[in-house]
Amino acid sequence: MTDSAVIKPQTLRQTAPFILSAPSMLFFIGLVLLPLALTVILSFNTYNYTTGVGDGFTISNYVKVLQDEYYLSIFLRTLRIALITTIIAMIIGVPEAYILSNMRKPWRSIFLLVIIGPLLVSVVVRTFGWSMLLGRTGLVNSTLGIFGIEPLQLLYTETAIIIGLVHIMLPFMVIPVWTVLQKLDPTVEAAALTLGASRFTALRRIVFPQAMLGILSGSLIVFALSASAFAIPGLLGGRRLKMAATVVYDEFMIELNWPLGAAIAIIVLVANLAIMLAYNRIIERQAKRKLG
Repeated sequence: MTDSAVIKPQTLRQTAPFILSAPSMLFFIGLVLLPLALTVILSFNTYNYTTGVGDGFTISNYVKVLQDEYYLSIFLRTLRIALITTIIAMIIGVPEAYILSNMRKPWRSIFLLVIIGPLLVSVVVRTFGWSMLLGRTGLVNSTLGIFGIEPLQLLYTETAIIIGLVHIMLPFMVIPVWTVLQKLDPTVEAAALTLGASRFTALRRIVFPQAMLGILSGSLIVFALSASAFAIPGLLGGRRLKMAATVVYDEFMIELNWPLGAAIAIIVLVANLAIMLAYNRIIERQAKRKLG
């Protein structure tokens, strides 16, 4: 056997990562990049209500979306609801993760099961449950009626959407923060308390800065999923209160204007990426400065 037919160990070590990652890379290209590229191409196609999607190239779909106050108001509503959901999930989820990290067995396992248990139930089923609770004759308004309070219009409002999103997204905030807190040395917080620091000071100056990366990961996940949610806005917001995902669905499935729907989807994707990257840069810079 000639030397050219023998694979050198150094060459094998250099090519092994590419060979091992090739199957997953092919799946990523076929299931993510290729559909995304086709959506981008579709967004520049022309459309006529009599002939359908054309082969011509145009940027009128993007111009129409960015100049129409109707679509801009939907984008602002989507970002506002996603931001409020992320903040509420952070306020509730971070203390939950801290409590979970300080629990002993078997209560830790029970509490963790309670947190991730809703993920085992379909989003549609949970959303229908909230629609029954928040309706005019639901449990919430029935309870208010006992105290003589008039029924409130909760269903088909932004409040209903935010409540449903917080319920669905809360585990995605708790789990990353809890994972980071599990890696912290508990003796550091105990030492701060021993040296006279209050519980709040120890949390603010020791625990919270070290948990910042978990909070960053959880908030990015919650924001991205909330901004692209479809089932919850569709069921709790109704046909009148639309978000970006419901508008994309309407353009594809009802109006059959696929290029316009693709343009809306790409704009939402780019806006989400820009916000998430900027937020990631700011939080990581602050975390590095505090942690050195």
